[in-house]
Amino acid sequence: MRFPEFTGKWKEHSLSEYLEFKNGLNPDAKRIGKGIPFLSVMDILADGVINYDNIRGKVEATEKEIESFGVNSGDLLFQRSSETLEDVGRANVYMDNRTAVYGGFVIRGRKIGSYDPFFVKYLLATPLARKRTCRMGAGAQHFNIGQESLAKISLYFPSMEEQQKIAEFLSLLDERIATQNKIIKDLKKLKSAISNTLINHRDKIVKIGSICSIAEQIKADMSKCDKIITVRLHCKGVCRSSANNLELGATQYYVRQKGQLIWGKQNFHHGAIGIVPDNLDGGLTSKDIPSFDIDSNYCCPKFILYQLQMPCYYEATEAYMTGTGSKRLKEETFLNMKISLPPLSEQREIAKAIETIEAKLNVEMALLDTYKLQKTYLLNQMFI
Repeated sequence: MRFPEFTGKWKEHSLSEYLEFKNGLNPDAKRIGKGIPFLSVMDILADGVINYDNIRGKVEATEKEIESFGVNSGDLLFQRSSETLEDVGRANVYMDNRTAVYGGFVIRGRKIGSYDPFFVKYLLATPLARKRTCRMGAGAQHFNIGQESLAKISLYFPSMEEQQKIAEFLSLLDERIATQNKIIKDLKKLKSAISNTLINHRDKIVKIGSICSIAEQIKADMSKCDKIITVRLHCKGVCRSSANNLELGATQYYVRQKGQLIWGKQNFHHGAIGIVPDNLDGGLTSKDIPSFDIDSNYCCPKFILYQLQMPCYYEATEAYMTGTGSKRLKEETFLNMKISLPPLSEQREIAKAIETIEAKLNVEMALLDTYKLQKTYLLNQMFI
């Protein structure tokens, strides 16, 4: 896939023809935290290009160090070490004329050839570039890549005019992705603010046990399950389902009915909360995700769900964790937690307001996923 005005063949070149590589500065801890911007791996992995204002760290550096480890506009920065082979050698570009330096876990590619910096950033993220970069990674517990290995990587480059055209096009898509991320961030803030305003500071406070009870724990007969539907909890309380994909390590599963509240009580999902979706005809979870029946005569299930998904409730569970190696909570802990309970009609109105924002949030997140897929597709197809 190419723009129609370009027809010439792309030429293969090694990165050493465009970049001169150098490892970063390793200051002692006393110098970190103040001074000039200090570029790290986190800046490489962040969305968008790197500039002076969005660099997270700072360091006190001498004039000699600034001269030796400074970054110029158009320089490429590479992740030198990673816990996974897939991330070793990830790259970003510095696009600013102000002085900054880079750290020891970063390799700088100083611009010595003629190229469009944005184009090379995108080129280094293509499947071919990642495959050839990962091939150079080595290590046991950590994977590393060196200057010499980066220099040997060869990729295909078009004319400068085509580089600029591709870079401009993909930059516009990146800008749209950044805008979409901001929309989602603002919607999450709005949902949180409305939840705090509408749900908190209620006069009527009750224990969860007064409106919920532990559901009957019915063991699933796996031999009779022709279609296995598991209900899974995620760390932020999102309840999702997946077909034919049982939770790793579980040996016994229990039947959960639609509309039941389910609550994670062990390890990584402790305190996470969800409701078995209405679009599922029941489901299964392990014993570490028990279910509770909600008394719908006194409360709106969605109102209870949104209240218990608020950060203050999730954080409160930390104090009730028991055990040494495998941390866990007890059902009684959940039932003894207190929540606000306004009149049922008001609960429904609050739940509807939050549900409207959540629906909008889901739409925007799906749109973001579409933009990202589009970018991935273009990276796969536009580079030959």
